Amino acid sequence: MKKTFKTISLLVLVLLTGSCREYVEIDLVGQRELKYTEDYQNMLNNSQQVEQSFYYPVLASDDIGSTDDVYLNRLYTADANAYTWGADIAGDNAEDQDWARLYNQNYKFNLIASEVLQSERGTEEQKRSIFSQAKVHRALNYFYLVNIYAKQYDVATATTDLGVPLLTSPDLFASLQRASVQKVYDQIITDLKSAIADLPVKANYNILASQNAAKGILARVYLQMGNYQEAARYADETLANQSGLVNLNNYVAAPNTYPYALNDPEEIFIKTLGNASPVLSLNPELLALFEPGDLRGELFTADGSAFGTWSAFAGKGYWKHRIMSLNQKVTNGPNVPEMMLIKAEALVRGGSYAQALPILDQLRKQRFRPQNFKSLTATSQQAALQLVINERRKELMAKGLRWFDQKRLAKEGLVATQTRVLKGETFTLEPGSNRYVLPIASKYIVLNPEIVQNPR
Repeated sequence: MKKTFKTISLLVLVLLTGSCREYVEIDLVGQRELKYTEDYQNMLNNSQQVEQSFYYPVLASDDIGSTDDVYLNRLYTADANAYTWGADIAGDNAEDQDWARLYNQNYKFNLIASEVLQSERGTEEQKRSIFSQAKVHRALNYFYLVNIYAKQYDVATATTDLGVPLLTSPDLFASLQRASVQKVYDQIITDLKSAIADLPVKANYNILASQNAAKGILARVYLQMGNYQEAARYADETLANQSGLVNLNNYVAAPNTYPYALNDPEEIFIKTLGNASPVLSLNPELLALFEPGDLRGELFTADGSAFGTWSAFAGKGYWKHRIMSLNQKVTNGPNVPEMMLIKAEALVRGGSYAQALPILDQLRKQRFRPQNFKSLTATSQQAALQLVINERRKELMAKGLRWFDQKRLAKEGLVATQTRVLKGETFTLEPGSNRYVLPIASKYIVLNPEIVQNPR
């Protein structure tokens, strides 16, 4: 069971194992054996190793948009490819940073899950908790992977649609064939539900997995699947244990006093974008949704000139993570506002749209200047649904979740065709396009021929 971890290059690892399955075989960094229970908990406590998630879906989403050639020409090649929904993102022989990061993390989570129960100097309760924490992290990563590199979940085709390689043990020689979308979702749900009993309701620190984290992710998963009854159930259970909101009116005079992520009452389980401090030009269409007095537009966006001489651009950009030096990251794990929005959407989908509007108003009261706040009204289910979607766009902007929303809403005609221009070339993304499924880097397919590429 004992393993000694040290820095090993990908090339050396491939040569030693005789395998080309490199994207999951980056061994962990350390100087002694993983032996004691606390060693495994320490791995999960290391936010630098477990916190970052993805980045390319942010650029691909309609949260982002610019007509400033200076800004667009500064994009790295892979970022520009994501922004234009390219047939290839990473380029020949290059790593897809999102894919590599999420699978490398899952290798660690698989290692923890497979070994911690046999570790030394820990109680059974501690071991079960660490085992369950690893499953929650793994489940969220697979949710991201299957929604980035596979088709939107469709109950009619999920058993045959290609998902992603589903690895649940640190076996260097496990099959890398793509499991079906249904199988990946089944594993996600099994991991989360089986983890709940051995976790605290709320963790001491919100970088650690908890019952709230598992249930919040389940709410997110069921929403993506279109199972609104279960989405509402888990959103409700999460909100029953954590429902704090930040009143933005308290930070108008001193935005730099906004709560650090670790102390933010809204944050349930911290995950962050793969780019630690991105410069994100916001789509004017998104900006137009902010009404007068909406402090999200005032505090969380800024003129492009505020980003400094070398990063300035025309338009407005996402600013929340730059309000204070300790907040230099965009969080995208489950949070309280997201749970409220999931509950509201589930109510609308179930025909109870009148009950959904007070939930939206409860959130909006904490976001608007009092003199500008107006209660929402809707005369139809469709009108109420559009209100929910608009609130999701504003509240969850720049987190990358909008890309997943676009995928699930496309089949209902609730997203428009996107058009972008880069270096004189026009790019178009139609609802339901194959380009809503990001390509798998050619490097991984060359080295692992059993991985089937996505159609472009």
